[in-house]
Order: sequence, then structure tokens, then C-alpha cells
Amino acid sequence: MKRLLSLVAVLSVAAVLVVGCGGKKDQSANGAFKAAMVTDVGGINDQSFNQSAWGGMEKLKSEGVTVSFLESHRGSDYAPNLEKSIDAGADIIWAIGFMMKDPLQQIAQANPDQLFALVDDTYPDGTVPNVIGVTFKAEQSSFEVGYIAAYMTKTNHVGFIIGMESPVMNRFKYGYFAGVQYAAKEMGKKIQVDYQIMESFTDAAKGKAAALKMYTSGADVIFHAAGGVGQGVIEAAKERNLWVIGVDLDQNYMAPDNVITSALKNVDIGVYDVTKRVMAGEKLGGTTVEMGLSDGGVGIAPTSGKLVPADILQKTKDIENKIINGQIIVPITDAQYQQFIKGL
Repeated sequence: MKRLLSLVAVLSVAAVLVVGCGGKKDQSANGAFKAAMVTDVGGINDQSFNQSAWGGMEKLKSEGVTVSFLESHRGSDYAPNLEKSIDAGADIIWAIGFMMKDPLQQIAQANPDQLFALVDDTYPDGTVPNVIGVTFKAEQSSFEVGYIAAYMTKTNHVGFIIGMESPVMNRFKYGYFAGVQYAAKEMGKKIQVDYQIMESFTDAAKGKAAALKMYTSGADVIFHAAGGVGQGVIEAAKERNLWVIGVDLDQNYMAPDNVITSALKNVDIGVYDVTKRVMAGEKLGGTTVEMGLSDGGVGIAPTSGKLVPADILQKTKDIENKIINGQIIVPITDAQYQQFIKGL
């Protein structure tokens, strides 16, 4: 009987040691690091922002990381999907998009031992110590495509369609506006810019209708920063055989004769690089990682040379270098934009 009690005691101590040394952060049974992703309402196949993020996850998977995703179809899905990812034992959970900021904060504060990363927004450093903010200087690539649009337009009339306004989305808006007007000043022209807010990232039909209206009014190049709405904008460009500028991913494959360039936001690179840094032991919680032209976080599509003449692309490369070295400071607010225009 004493031997039996001793054996039970030994096993009990061993069990305590296993739990104490492992627990939730033991990754998985086979030792693989687990990375989970929760999309915003655009969904995993939005041919834009979420799809780019998933590309980074797939690269991690190719290197042995266990990856998963949950799609959000409405705002009320964000918190439950984040909680499901916690329950699944993810080592890092990626929340894709600024619309997830508020629900993520509540979930993160309720689960202080869980590490999260938020794409396209951040909290003041240290206020939510288990969330990494990952942001992109989308204004820089938007300036470049605005510059290209100004040189490509034959009607001196371009357009911009945005999913919705927010500080994050306004980086696209003011960057594009500034790029158009910078090029117009170089050429001694006046270029009209039409502008439409969609209040959606999913309604492709609404995007197509808005784009057709712009094309009818005389615009011959339209830039969209509108997620799935942009699919409709590209359809309109194909229908009218006019030019369009994609966003987030290189969208030339969607209309090879019409998508002249795309303003890349390389969310895939951000997801991959930050996850690898976490896996290497960096303590990034409570900080912000910001990516721009200088580190490949943003840029223009590699297919731009198919439809944009080489001399315009060389001018754009010169502009890119001026942005990187600080000769051009791209505005991200209305006040900064107005000051930028005064300085032209």
C-alpha cells in the first residue's frame, strides 16, 4: 500500500511539473509554432488586403508554422473569432484591419497572456502590452500611383474611390491627391480629381456604378482603395476600356489591359516578418512596427511596366527616392495636404 501511495505521489508531482513547464504556450504537440488570423469583413479571398495577409501566413506554413484563419462576415464576428483563436491555442493571433481595433482591445485586456498583432492600427506604446501594432505608410505608394495617373491621363481628369474614410484610409487619399498635383505642377497642368466614398469594402456593384459615373464624367484613370468594392471598379474599367489603378496586391491579372499599376501594401511581408521576429524571441508586444518604401512595406506593382511607359516609371523611381530620403514628405491629413499644396 505504501508503494502504491508513493507511486501516486511521484506521478502527481510529475504532472504538476509538466503543467508548470508547458501549459498553453507549449505551442503544439509536434512543436510547431501556431499563427492564427482573423479577417475583417472583406474575407480571405478579397483579392486585396486580407488575401495579402494570408499570403504571409502561407509562407510561414511553408516553413513549418501551423497556420489557420477565421473569416468575419460582419463586425459582430470579430470578438467571437478572436476568442475562438485563443481557444485553439495560437501563439500569435493576427487581427486584420483597423476596424478590429476596439474589439481587439477588449479581448487582449481580458487575455493578457495571449499575444496579438493588429494590422493597420496601433495603440499608444505600452497601453495594450500584448498587442503588436503593424502599420504601413500607404500614403507613399499612393503618392507614386497618383504621380503615374497624372502622367497617364489624356483628359486631365482622374478619379479616386475609397471604401470608407478613417485616419488609416486617409493615407491613401491624401497620398494620391498629393501625387497627382505634384505631377500636374511638374507638367504645368491642372488635373481634376473626382472623389467618392463607398461606405463599404464589399459591395462590388456599388463600386462599379461609381466608377462608371466617373468615367462618364471624363475621368480616364481611377484609383481604388476599397477592398472588394474595387472589383467592381476594375469591371467598369474593362467595360469602358479605360485605365484603373489597383491596391494592396498587384491587380493587373484582373484586367491585364486596364490595370496600369497598383499601390502595394505588402501586408504579407508584415505578417511574415513580425511573426518570424516573435518566433526568434523578440518582445514586440506593446510596440508598433511601421513599414514603408524604405523596407519594402509599400511600393508599386512589378507589372507596372506592361502599360506605363519606361520614362514615366523612371520619373516615378526618382520620386520614390525623394520620398525615401525625405525630400518629399507625403501628407496624411487634410491640414498637411493643404500645406503641401501651398508649397508646390
